[in-house]
Amino acid sequence: MLRHLVEPRHPRQIAGMIITRRTLLAAAASTALPGPARAARSFTDSAGRNIELPDRIQKVFGAGGPAAVAIYCLRPDALAGWPRPPYPEERPYLTPHTRDLPEVGLITGRGDTLNLENLLRAAPDLIVDFGSVQQTYVSLAHRVQERSRIPYALIDGRFDSTPRALRMLGELLDAVPRGEELATYAEMLFAKLHMLLAKKPEAQRPSVYLARGPNGLETGLQGSINTEIIERAGGRNVAIANDGRRGIANISPEQLLLWDPDIVITWDRLFFDNLRQKKDPLWQSMRAVREGRVYLAPTAPFGWIDRPPSLNRLIGLAWLAHLLHGPDFPFDMAEEARRFYRLFYQVEMSDAELANLLAWADGRPPALIRPR
Repeated sequence: MLRHLVEPRHPRQIAGMIITRRTLLAAAASTALPGPARAARSFTDSAGRNIELPDRIQKVFGAGGPAAVAIYCLRPDALAGWPRPPYPEERPYLTPHTRDLPEVGLITGRGDTLNLENLLRAAPDLIVDFGSVQQTYVSLAHRVQERSRIPYALIDGRFDSTPRALRMLGELLDAVPRGEELATYAEMLFAKLHMLLAKKPEAQRPSVYLARGPNGLETGLQGSINTEIIERAGGRNVAIANDGRRGIANISPEQLLLWDPDIVITWDRLFFDNLRQKKDPLWQSMRAVREGRVYLAPTAPFGWIDRPPSLNRLIGLAWLAHLLHGPDFPFDMAEEARRFYRLFYQVEMSDAELANLLAWADGRPPALIRPR
């Protein structure tokens, strides 16, 4: 059965909640800023807010992890910094300029990591949030913008909205041709999946369990932003709450055995290594484990399944669709990874870097590659 079921949480949940917002408002009100750049054009964001943008956008602050990834994919030259510094194994898969960008914290997300004075001192031309456009985030955006005098745009980050979001980001960030190019990639991927799934009734689709954490007993409930990629790829998420709630939940071993999924996916290497070493009898009794259908998703430079739920999930969507449907959804991992990383991350992987990525997905220990 489900245990310790929490309320649905979005990874962009407001950091620090009331404390952070009060602190932000106080800091913004008490800090003298240069006058804002003269507005040159208007932009309507996904929440329907009309924003006045400066003539040139040279520095953009990502409100959280999903926004930082989106800005990086569209305009890496404009990214103000990372919510956290890239790990050593992630650095080779980022452009040289962005590897050493400062840690700037975040406005929305788990944990109160934002240094408010740094936000104001950095004086970005624009703040972008990518994800939910619910009223909570609209209100926060309005207050931050009002007191900091920095334009703050909300972009709908739902999976199905990806092509439209990319075109909006292209317009917002003065990168219209690039936004169109990335949007076309997403549309083609979605169309290919749509054709496949139209021929596969839900009852014929494989059941999937997302194993989170070192013991694998944390998961995302059906419909959660953490697991929507499973359903989008044509899998049936076994983790269903009887009361219809979504979000993250801890489950019991007994419940997991009752679900007995066809496939298990994870991005946690410690959990995956424990499975290979057969340390836990619970997992060894599961059909997916006995038959070798446990898969480790790459996480460099960003997670293929989640962490954060942003544009990085597009390559994971194709990879997962192939795992679930085999030859019905052809996927050459080496070829597609090269293509995606070149297009979205603007890096040309060396043979060693590509081999390292493939090793991760194959469950082999990846080597630590020094950035070129």
